[in-house]
Amino acid sequence: MVTTPIVGDAGHARWTFRVRVSSTALATLMAEWDRCRWIWNECCAKSKQTHLWNKRRPEGVDKQTCGPGQLDKMLTEGRKTNTWLREGSSVPQQQLIRDFGKSRAKAQKDIKDRLPVRQRAGMPKWKKKREALPSLNYTQRGFRLKDGRLYLAGGIALTVVWSRNLPAGPSSVRVYQDSLGHWYCSFVVPTEAQPLPETGAVIGIDWGVRETATTTSDDHDLPHAEHGKKAAAGLARCQRMMARRKPAKGKPGSKRYQAAKKLTAKLHKKVARQRQDTGRKWAKSVVRDHDALAVEDFRPKFLAKSTMAKKAADAAIGATKTALVEMGRKHGRTVYLVHPAHTTMDCAQCGARTKHALPLSERTYACTACGAVSPRDKNSARVMLVRAGLNPAGADRGRPGGALPRLAA
Repeated sequence: MVTTPIVGDAGHARWTFRVRVSSTALATLMAEWDRCRWIWNECCAKSKQTHLWNKRRPEGVDKQTCGPGQLDKMLTEGRKTNTWLREGSSVPQQQLIRDFGKSRAKAQKDIKDRLPVRQRAGMPKWKKKREALPSLNYTQRGFRLKDGRLYLAGGIALTVVWSRNLPAGPSSVRVYQDSLGHWYCSFVVPTEAQPLPETGAVIGIDWGVRETATTTSDDHDLPHAEHGKKAAAGLARCQRMMARRKPAKGKPGSKRYQAAKKLTAKLHKKVARQRQDTGRKWAKSVVRDHDALAVEDFRPKFLAKSTMAKKAADAAIGATKTALVEMGRKHGRTVYLVHPAHTTMDCAQCGARTKHALPLSERTYACTACGAVSPRDKNSARVMLVRAGLNPAGADRGRPGGALPRLAA
């Protein structure tokens, strides 16, 4: 099996802060977003038109393309002839075209690779006025920081709530609004690894549903927090309020409907933050106490169509895994992503593999070759160490003797 090592190194990170927006700045931001949203929809129309023309083109005629270069020319011509479009800054408009180009290229790559439809990214869709949330990207020439305030191209001044100082000068910023109506700015800042003292310990991590993470160290197991289950009653009450006040098709919702919708979004946001906080705190403790991590490269997406979908979604395995990898990279730890195939069938002691996959109801692994008996998830966690080239016997005591783990080039 292929094991991918990830080593902490310098890179870039996003630093997000809350933004206080005045009524004047809000009007200007929404006007900028209206222009960007119109450009995005024009790009969608151009992409669809190009696709239809290529399907019906005469023989011997070259295909038309709809890349960022062609869309940039379309934007330049549009700004020359359209006064309303020219009133806005060109920086977020150009960045929107870059984002559209990346989204379209990813969709075309998935089609070319013949991925199943359920796994494809999908072509970019229209941004509707009542559904799409504002999001504006500015490069270094489109913003500046002065006296603690953020100044955007177009004369927009925003008050940033600085909860911490930026480690370096940002290269870009994204200003966006969330589902609750709060505004944020997200800076892209170059960062350096912050190495922690070596401990000599290694750990194997197996993801699951009963417990979010089972490790070779009992002290670092992550139990299922059930944040979503605890908030389910309140969420159901808010959703019933929305259902009673739902407007007719094609008509805007009443103020009471909007209030119920905001309460629902607030509960969803609270649960998401609780999951994120739990995952980050656990990842910090694991990275602080271990030099090398063997992590199951688990793809929780397939659980969405199983009977465990609700509980798996509440466990937030994907977000916790991402937090662990990012924390390891930040603090200079070596993280091995281990392929998950047959990890529940292999024996961590002798390496023998069972003839048949174990049913989920069977929680104890018993090896027929060497007679080793251990909890199923604990055995899988030790298998991660074996596949990463680390010694299961030294999981709680230190790094194995011999060659050091293979590092990324």
